[in-house]
Amino acid sequence: MGFEELLQQAQPHYGTAALVTGAACGVGALIVLLQKFNNHQKTKEKIRRARARRDESLHRAEQAVLQYKESHPMTDSALILTLSLSELTKQLQEGSLNPEDVFYSYLEKTLDVNKKLNCCTEILVDSFDQLKTVSNKKGLLYGVPVSIKENISYKNYDSSCGVLCNLELPAEKDSVLVEVLKRQGAIPFVKTNVPQGLMNYDCSNPIYGQTLNPHNLKKTPGGSSGGEGALIGGGGSVLGLGTDIGGSIRIPSSFCGISGFKPTVGRLSAQGVNGLYGGQKSVLATSGPMARDVDSLALCMQALLSDDMFNLDPTLPPLPFNVQTYLSSKPLTIGYLESDGFCQPSPSMARAVREVKALLEQAGHTLVPFSLQNVGQSFYELVMRGVTADGAYSFAQKMKTSPLDLSIRPQFVPIYVPVWLRRTLSFLLKPLSPRTSAILSAFCGVGSVANLWKQHVAVEDYIKESIEDWRRSNIDVLLYPVIGPAYNFLYCCKNTQLCSYTMLFNLLNFPAGVVPVSTVTAEDEEELKHYKGVYQDVWDKSFKRAVTGAEGLPVSVQCVALPWQDELCLRFMKEVEQLVKQSRK
Repeated sequence: MGFEELLQQAQPHYGTAALVTGAACGVGALIVLLQKFNNHQKTKEKIRRARARRDESLHRAEQAVLQYKESHPMTDSALILTLSLSELTKQLQEGSLNPEDVFYSYLEKTLDVNKKLNCCTEILVDSFDQLKTVSNKKGLLYGVPVSIKENISYKNYDSSCGVLCNLELPAEKDSVLVEVLKRQGAIPFVKTNVPQGLMNYDCSNPIYGQTLNPHNLKKTPGGSSGGEGALIGGGGSVLGLGTDIGGSIRIPSSFCGISGFKPTVGRLSAQGVNGLYGGQKSVLATSGPMARDVDSLALCMQALLSDDMFNLDPTLPPLPFNVQTYLSSKPLTIGYLESDGFCQPSPSMARAVREVKALLEQAGHTLVPFSLQNVGQSFYELVMRGVTADGAYSFAQKMKTSPLDLSIRPQFVPIYVPVWLRRTLSFLLKPLSPRTSAILSAFCGVGSVANLWKQHVAVEDYIKESIEDWRRSNIDVLLYPVIGPAYNFLYCCKNTQLCSYTMLFNLLNFPAGVVPVSTVTAEDEEELKHYKGVYQDVWDKSFKRAVTGAEGLPVSVQCVALPWQDELCLRFMKEVEQLVKQSRK
């Protein structure tokens, strides 16, 4: 048989093979589509169940409030809600107020605030039973309802961090912080909303949606403790617990016009406080209190820094709260700056520092100029490269089953680009947009264990050098700008660089807190029209658009101290708060 005859006989087989191959490809494509559709349906159903749990808890809370009001003559709720934490605890311990009236007054207000701001992820209905048994009148927080950020463990409740893969994995036990709160007589009663993955200073996720600012519904409350900021700023909680790895307590406190404190890492227990992923050691997170005034923050710290916490978590140094330092009236030497030289502050941010500086000088304190060194380089090479040392692999893995929320999409799209392409884009963009290039380079990670160790050494060196600069300046504390005013929606992810004003203090492990001192004026808005920024690039233009239209919104300053001088930092915050109040009389 000749070659041509063999070829003619084979042709039908080739055609059959082509048909079979085509059919197999079609079936494969159909299977992939079906899998995607099935996963999409599973995602929708998981979100539906989470929202149903939230709605059920809110409904039960509404019923509990109605039943209590029908069966008990309540003390004036409006009066209770105006009391400071110190006044509230005093009256509770004296017996002139009872825990039930206080609890249901705040629960009712929380339900009202949540309807407007969408700040709660779940009412802790177990708190209804705890309320019946609370008896420790000696506890510093006896009878006080406390809100907690969603990622802080409470037995039998989720800590999703705003991502789907963490849903329906309820905590097996309370976090140490929740346990200590309970032993101090407090009643944790609600969990509050967070941004998807926690690594953003907006407050929106695909599960629970967008939280709004209590002072302007067209603005974000900040994040990642944005639900706490909104609830406390809206009057629904007298005291809350947040967490902070880059400003996540301080930014929402600034945006919502409340006080917030980030302690030294290691001062409060981290057991049962959940991050999206573990193992990252360059920039560490810590929990901290958020409230309407500084005394409330100090009282919370005093309650937490107790033998209860030191026994439950023996990894902590047993350092009780130093009341003497907090109450000291000794004149301070205070470093200050209006701009870190890397990101130009908004007009109201800079004005707030100038005004507080003048008040402090009038009160007899000494103010000296101070600046941190190499802010831009340290932000990219130590902070951003540190938190994404694995090339953001861990973050991407956690997000695989979650649709990316619109509020973080522009920020984290690069993590789905191969590392080699990120490096290429970083190189190409360097002459056109140096800061975009730098952030892409940081997102490439460190590349090896040896480089990670070098990065850790660089962090240690930066901390050492910064403390040496501090000592040479002979300052006690530092007055610093904090990001503000509250942003328009969808701009937080486009202004990562502004985190240099908060995140460097996480890197340095310096305690830092925020105090509201002013509001945005018409003059601030007019000056903002001429804002250019340090680099005059897309990031500076984005920041200008983010803070536009903020007249009347809160403006804050940041107070900073050296590691383990938490009480001194709070004392400084209290000084600022008192001087601002006196200046308004």
